[in-house]
Amino acid sequence: MFNIEEELKKLPQKPGVYIMRDKEDKIIYVGKAVSLKRRVTSYFRKTNKTERIKKMVSLIDHFEYIVVDNEAEALILECNLIKKNRPKFNVLLKDDKTYPYIKIDIKSDFPNVIITRRLINDGSKYFGPYANPGAAKEMVNFIKQKYKIRQCRNFKSTTRACLNYHIKRCLAPCVGLVSKEEYRKQIDEIIDLLDGKIEKIVKEIDDQMEEASKKLEFEKAAELRDRKYALIKVSEKQKVSNINEKAIDVIGIAKSELQVCVEIFFVRGSKMIGREHYFFPELKDMEDKEILSGFVKQYYLDNPNIPNKIMLQEELDDKTLLEQWLSTEAGKKVEIRNPKKGEKLRFVEMAENNAKVTLENKEKDKSEILMELKNVLDLEKLPHKIETYDISNTSGEFTVAAMCVLQDGVIKKNLSRRFKIKTVFGQDDPRCTNEVITRRIKHSLDNPKGGFGELPDVIFADGGITQIRAIKEAVRSYNLDIPVFGMVKDDKHRTRALINEAREEFEISENLMKLITLFQDTVHDTAITYHRKLRDKAVTKSELDDIEGIGPAKKQALLKKFGSVENIKKASLDELLQVKGINENIAKKLSDL
Repeated sequence: MFNIEEELKKLPQKPGVYIMRDKEDKIIYVGKAVSLKRRVTSYFRKTNKTERIKKMVSLIDHFEYIVVDNEAEALILECNLIKKNRPKFNVLLKDDKTYPYIKIDIKSDFPNVIITRRLINDGSKYFGPYANPGAAKEMVNFIKQKYKIRQCRNFKSTTRACLNYHIKRCLAPCVGLVSKEEYRKQIDEIIDLLDGKIEKIVKEIDDQMEEASKKLEFEKAAELRDRKYALIKVSEKQKVSNINEKAIDVIGIAKSELQVCVEIFFVRGSKMIGREHYFFPELKDMEDKEILSGFVKQYYLDNPNIPNKIMLQEELDDKTLLEQWLSTEAGKKVEIRNPKKGEKLRFVEMAENNAKVTLENKEKDKSEILMELKNVLDLEKLPHKIETYDISNTSGEFTVAAMCVLQDGVIKKNLSRRFKIKTVFGQDDPRCTNEVITRRIKHSLDNPKGGFGELPDVIFADGGITQIRAIKEAVRSYNLDIPVFGMVKDDKHRTRALINEAREEFEISENLMKLITLFQDTVHDTAITYHRKLRDKAVTKSELDDIEGIGPAKKQALLKKFGSVENIKKASLDELLQVKGINENIAKKLSDL
């Protein structure tokens, strides 16, 4: 048995990474330390801890650690372990958005310029991200109009040029009409454009125009002139500051009672090319610099688009270490700065203000939904936690139930639960619902801090009056008073309304109806998926499962060798013994089938 006090005494005074696990051996936190002994021991001493740390420590059953040579190695290991295991108490970068980037495969002899949402370390150059996909598309269209680069996705040599060559949109490298060096000049200019080096490009175009004029190549000079003016126009359209830097990411942070928002602006060559925002729930008692440090580690891990500078308001404790790590990752000098005045400070303040607005808007949407539910359903308090249930079976067999949770206006898939029906036989959805609600309530009453958490403020039944009454009966059996409403569907199986036990329907907004429809669809899908899994598992069950000593591996080996259970029955003792893992005792049992 793991004795925490005894194990703390064994910790070394060396740098490394520590891993906290709960009683189910699940990793709940990963951290790095200059001294493992000092850092890990601090968690178990009576010092001023935040509520979040207190909760984490209460769940720690055992811990382990990995000693490394220095703090830099500890940082890299920490980042990789967090990315792989996603511990619940670390700052986790969760984002359901994938922003577009402009990609140039510079390793190719004749690169193309494309839009991608996959950011990978493949040696290509990436520019972005573009928070507005239209802006990325507009830029790529501009490039393909003003530069004669190939536009085919799959480049290959051929004997006939495509239409783009004939309309002067491509130099036709596919038929060998342009050298690699000449083609690369265009690509270098495009890279300068995307890097914001407009002055350099304009000067080079001016030189080319003058040379063309001297050679009396007036058509070429006019073409260069048009490109120059177009470049100046697109540059002025994007310019937002006088900061003369190649690449800067500006990070701002805002907090509320429910969550934290981190906003990141992308400035490339004095141009704001995009922004992103991320939400982190349950971090309100964590210091800003700790949140930002965790964000920087996760955001730039395996990110080929690391800027020259990262600007933020807070002075990070591990700033020097992060700079060293980022510089190594990027292959160039990367600085983390905390500007105190001027244009750069204005950008940081802009990021912070936008983080506040983003957070306020998101919470406004949530609070409006909760307030609408409270008012429409005439509830005594805001319904912060709503649960719904659905039953799934096939003619009364493999009957299961699913529970889904709507927490503060957001469907929390990690809080979903699945049940096998234990006391009801045959097809009786109301009795199955009653059993599930009874078991669910008992979980919270027996262990309020367990996996089910607190009891819901409201329960939505997936159905009408019969389901509502089944749930109410279970609720009343515990002398509880949890409001119950039904989510009813129309003839086309679409969510139509919310109703109460008296069959009264409630008029709700379109936005709320969409959320309730999604809520009902989610619990339905969860139940069906679980039911199918059990049913399919039962279908694959065979007589081999009843033989002691035969597990999944031996079962698979037998079926691979003989093809079917019938062929296994016909096999001789010697043939059976040829299968890996099958001894004489098991072979005799198989022969008796």
